[in-house]
Amino acid sequence: MELTVKTTLPPATRSDCLVVGVFERRKLSAAAQELDAALGGRLTALLKHGDLDGKEGTHLLLPEAGDLPARRLLLVGCGKEKDFDTRRYRKALRTAVSALKKIHVREAVNYLPDLPVQDRSLPWRIRIAAETIQQADYRFDRLKSEKDKPPALKKMTLNVIDKARLNQARQALAIGNAIAGGANFARELGNLPGNVCTPAYLAGTARKTLRAFPNMNVRVLKQKDIEALKMGAFLSVARGSRQPPHLIVVEYRGAARDSRPVALVGKGITFDSGGISIKPSAAMDEMKFDMCGAAGVLGTMHMLGELQPPINVVAVVPTCENMPDGNANKPGDIVTSLSGQTIEVLNTDAEGRLILCDALTYTERFKPKAVIDVATLTGACVIALGKHPAGLLGNDEALIRQILDAGEQADDRAWQLPLWEEYQDQLKSNFADMANIGGREAGAITAACFLARFTKKLKWAHLDIAGVAWESGSKKGATGRPVALLSQYLLEQCGKRYRLE
Repeated sequence: MELTVKTTLPPATRSDCLVVGVFERRKLSAAAQELDAALGGRLTALLKHGDLDGKEGTHLLLPEAGDLPARRLLLVGCGKEKDFDTRRYRKALRTAVSALKKIHVREAVNYLPDLPVQDRSLPWRIRIAAETIQQADYRFDRLKSEKDKPPALKKMTLNVIDKARLNQARQALAIGNAIAGGANFARELGNLPGNVCTPAYLAGTARKTLRAFPNMNVRVLKQKDIEALKMGAFLSVARGSRQPPHLIVVEYRGAARDSRPVALVGKGITFDSGGISIKPSAAMDEMKFDMCGAAGVLGTMHMLGELQPPINVVAVVPTCENMPDGNANKPGDIVTSLSGQTIEVLNTDAEGRLILCDALTYTERFKPKAVIDVATLTGACVIALGKHPAGLLGNDEALIRQILDAGEQADDRAWQLPLWEEYQDQLKSNFADMANIGGREAGAITAACFLARFTKKLKWAHLDIAGVAWESGSKKGATGRPVALLSQYLLEQCGKRYRLE
């Protein structure tokens, strides 16, 4: 959707539809009050008759707007004014987009960004509006023989009440659009089925899409290259599949060549059957989402390509399938990682850490100032934290704090779990340097403890996104998280202009 920012006067604005907010107990927002005055109190009368109370998630469409230049008015319930926070703001925006897409409206002017949101600035409101609207507009129908009829809505103007801040709002809009574009790119990859989005497809799409941006270089290492590197842990996971593994390396150079990069590592298991330790059949189709860490990292690189901020970033994405086969990993097998450490594979369904450990070792050659890996790593994290925050662990408290703060600012939150030395005992093996699982207790933590053994030379953080990467049920689909969090973290490193305050 085309989004613009502009300063307008609601009663004088010509549009297919004006979108204004109404708080609980029928309290009109400032823009709605101006329209009400121009309409001789018509909105107040409708609310008094009970047409809309202002509860969050509700709306009222006026199909004609009297003598106003606008053709229609859409009133959106925002809940209690004193409680109008980030969650309710985003819900109001989604409610508006959903309502507008159901009627024949080609363009609209949206006054919701003028509403005061708890502890949030105008640039933040514009940026979040862009993200929310673009993601609400996203749909996945490319594999349907009969496409869904596209909505008429193609353009929306976000009102900025203070004309002096239009330039600031335009910058925020550019950031929001870039983040939304990256998140939707990640969602598109995640939503593709495993027979389409194979490791080769993922690598080819990364190459084709990201190479088109300035300052972006993409290399794809194939099986012979990976074998030459001696990535034994990564290769062991790929052995059970007919699809060969790939290692995708994307370098974005927006700063001086001697500026050390941030490294992002994304788990790219394009389908996870569990291997010989095969998963239950229920909901196994959702294991196509096991590459959402890779998709999130590539989506973040897409954001960098769009926005071109002054920072160097390298993305490393190991991608393969985890399938049962006569040549697949077996419980009890011992493999040798790129680092030289040996691993006893006690459970072949704990494969993500096997491909990540070699990728983390590979990042050392870039001398990164920080490394963040992103993975749908453990069901244990879902049990611990549910579907709201990502799990966060790492070996550097300053980095952890920066990521937590970025999550709060981006409304893409994470929650820190402990990475205490005591948990390492659970990974002991009688036959190798370590086992790839640590038992039922603290599964998300012991998975991170495993990765920590390969990051001793790095300032490192691990995001377990198993609970947040996709939705199940009637809304099944990839979410695009944590593109917003990663984007916020990276942009915070780029100076005041890019900070989403």
